[in-house]
Amino acid sequence: MEHKRSAEIFEEAVKYIPGGVNSPVRAFKSVGINPIFIDHAHGSHIWDVDGNEYIDFICSWGPLILGHSNEQITAGIADMVAKGTSYGVPTAIEVEMAKLIVDAYKGIDKVRMVNSGTEATMSALRVARGYTGRNKILKFEGCYHGHSDALLVKSGSGTITYGVPTSPGVPADVVKHTLVTPYNNIEALEAIFNEQGDDIAAVIVEPIGGNMGLVPAERDFLEALRKITQEHGTVLIFDEVITGFRIAYGSSREYFDIEPDMVCFGKIIGGGLPVGAYAGKAEIMDMVSPVGPVYQAGTLSGNPLAMYIGKKQLEYLRDHQEVYKELEEKANYLAQGIRTHLQDLGLNYHVAQAGSLVCLFFTDKEVRNYEDAMTCDTEKFNHYFQALLEQGVLVGPAQYEAMFLSTAHTKEDLDKALVAIGNALRIAHNK
Repeated sequence: MEHKRSAEIFEEAVKYIPGGVNSPVRAFKSVGINPIFIDHAHGSHIWDVDGNEYIDFICSWGPLILGHSNEQITAGIADMVAKGTSYGVPTAIEVEMAKLIVDAYKGIDKVRMVNSGTEATMSALRVARGYTGRNKILKFEGCYHGHSDALLVKSGSGTITYGVPTSPGVPADVVKHTLVTPYNNIEALEAIFNEQGDDIAAVIVEPIGGNMGLVPAERDFLEALRKITQEHGTVLIFDEVITGFRIAYGSSREYFDIEPDMVCFGKIIGGGLPVGAYAGKAEIMDMVSPVGPVYQAGTLSGNPLAMYIGKKQLEYLRDHQEVYKELEEKANYLAQGIRTHLQDLGLNYHVAQAGSLVCLFFTDKEVRNYEDAMTCDTEKFNHYFQALLEQGVLVGPAQYEAMFLSTAHTKEDLDKALVAIGNALRIAHNK
């Protein structure tokens, strides 16, 4: 494939944008090539500025459950634009959207709209601290919750540790109250609560880890987490920026049948437009300004365009919940096809699948946590990614990303992708 025009745009982009991109993963640095620049997309396919066509398994990192430019979702958006893109005062559609979310997610009473998943997690933690009167928060190694200062941390030595900054510009004093412990490790969880549980305001967790590849939480781990947070009066926050309304209509609350105190959503509830939200039980959410003392605001929060597209997508999913069975069947088909290729090639790599999410780990270990994920052969993945791209299949440009399925992906798409995956595995294996 030719990527001449993409290369020209990238050369210009790096002069004006850090790294030439507005989000690091788009730079394709981890796979050792320059990025492609996209011109348009429809359904399950996406086209770059050089006219190359790809079967798209990024789907804007998850929100495009019904595929690109779905006419049932986008119809009428021009009329909304004509009415106005932002008012700075309330609209009825914000209320309708909030009711949809509360009705869908059992156990939450109120929701506040924001503009991104990062805003949602940052705000939820502030509210949890205000509600409990405590400062410390606990997160799990390998779970990503946006780029706010308190969450840009990695673990230090040992299994129970204070976080240390992972980025310049984050003062050590900011993350000194952030604790980090391994994912899916009940013993480490109990140890940290035995030591400091009564000082922990909140635990934030991805119920299905989507930022170290695809690593679902084990049920007994989530059950232990729910039990121990209740015992210590700690707010349990589910970060559902990736899983909310994608893993099930009732999100991870329905999928695992475990109820958090708060939940965070992201781009999925906007159908791909910039949006986020945090929600929780009434006594917690009533801490939020203007009802309570915890301040949080945003001029574009709940803007009519994002609410319009998000509402249409959620209404469609509510009324067509058979979509989730269809998506899981497609994901099963794809995952099993990859496993067949691995068996044929004598490769003992690990394939993870949960709902409509699939991930191929280039390691022979079952991946339960961040440490396991770090055993992957990223060089082999890079060769695999490049071989897929040249065959017209676009997956996330990093080993630690999932493949996202949509209703627009056809069996023909999946079969073509599986042929390309088999070829790419052979190429990577022989490098």
